[in-house]
Amino acid sequence: MTKTKKGYKAYPLTVAQKFHLFYLNFCPKKEVVNIGTSLTIQTDIDFALLKECIYKGYERNECMRLRFTQDDDGTWYQYVVDTEDRGIEFVDFSGNTTEEAEAIMRSWTKVPFELSDSPMNRIVMIKMPDGWNGVYMLVNHLVMDAQSLIAFLRDVIEIYCSKVFNDVPYPKDMASYIEQLEKDLAYEAGCKAKDRDEEYFRKLIETSEPIYNGIDGRIKLDMAKRKFNDPNFRAAHNTSDSVDSALDIFHLEEEPTTRLMNFCEKYHISLTCLLLMGLFTYFHKMNNTGDVSINTAIARRATLKEKKSGGTRIHSFPFRMVIPENKSFIEGIYQIRDLQNDMFRHANFDPVKYFAYRGKAYPVEQGYTYEPMSLTYQPMTLKEKGLDKLGDIKYKTKWYENGATTQAMYLTVMHRPDDNGLDFNFEHQVNAVSREKLEFMYYYLCKIMFKGTENPDLSISDIIKLI
Repeated sequence: MTKTKKGYKAYPLTVAQKFHLFYLNFCPKKEVVNIGTSLTIQTDIDFALLKECIYKGYERNECMRLRFTQDDDGTWYQYVVDTEDRGIEFVDFSGNTTEEAEAIMRSWTKVPFELSDSPMNRIVMIKMPDGWNGVYMLVNHLVMDAQSLIAFLRDVIEIYCSKVFNDVPYPKDMASYIEQLEKDLAYEAGCKAKDRDEEYFRKLIETSEPIYNGIDGRIKLDMAKRKFNDPNFRAAHNTSDSVDSALDIFHLEEEPTTRLMNFCEKYHISLTCLLLMGLFTYFHKMNNTGDVSINTAIARRATLKEKKSGGTRIHSFPFRMVIPENKSFIEGIYQIRDLQNDMFRHANFDPVKYFAYRGKAYPVEQGYTYEPMSLTYQPMTLKEKGLDKLGDIKYKTKWYENGATTQAMYLTVMHRPDDNGLDFNFEHQVNAVSREKLEFMYYYLCKIMFKGTENPDLSISDIIKLI
């Protein structure tokens, strides 16, 4: 029997949505699933026209009209309403300083959404100091990830530009969220592809037990060994008793970023592979082991329809790197690339089932883990399309922390819009990892990546000796 809500067809949640709902239920701060960002350009904006373009963006993006509803037995469902006609707010910050305006937007990001039958996003048109104007956008992670958020903002801007500039074409249609949702749900209901994916991860898990590596060495692992009186214990407890978080950002300039990107292009590898190799070498240096496991996010947006359908599609899996130290830096990268390609092919599998299976294979007390951190590289930027049509008009984006995280440390690497340099965004529990430790890690991560890209045939052990 088909479920309906207010006359709309209601669908079960996807695996990616259930994952966010899972940690939301255990987190005392419900804003943990909020994503806040602002996009501003250094020119006057016709806000009446911008409002029209935002409404058109709502019309073209089904996930922006998504609602959630809970059944009598507690099960959550989702449905898409036909129109989004609520008012678009406007706030004039021109009388404030930039710091004051950003502090207010940061406070907006810490306000959780009502989950039942309510809009899951908030858009505010903003007039900033010094002639910067644009929008602030807040979304719930259950309906959007960073890529779909960027895709929506790009769509609105392209619509706006097509109405303001004669030589800018109207953007092509977005893809259907519901169409992709139905494909995901069909996979989860059972198919041969799902069976193959489960078999792949089962074999990967059964290979052997991972081992925890700390940002500052084996302190936490040694504590766990003493606690359980087991010299062979391999997991550690790395989160704090508070989910309060901070966001510390380290900026890599344009020129050194270009050197890293040129290396990736020359050797036909992604920046994610280089970042993983850098992190592997850092943890190897700090923990004296060539067996390193960290969580990596997979966007699951291989097709054009997946890229343009919105929603939240990220699946996160542990990525375990066991690389002999006599291998060269580039050989290590190629090993990572091959493993990553294998994992991509099976990434539709349910990460919660992955962790449940690993927990049965290697039972440890709840709260203990093998992964000290998570990594996401966000290659998608507004610079690719949309704002490149504005000529010399400058624009900037800013992400605002929601103040809560269930992980000890989460690194998101993104390109800056003004110079395409890299920003290393460390979201971390303030009581679990200090800014000083992150600064130390960032310094050595960069040293490793530059030493490795300049000397790709050097062995891992030699690079560790040289930094």
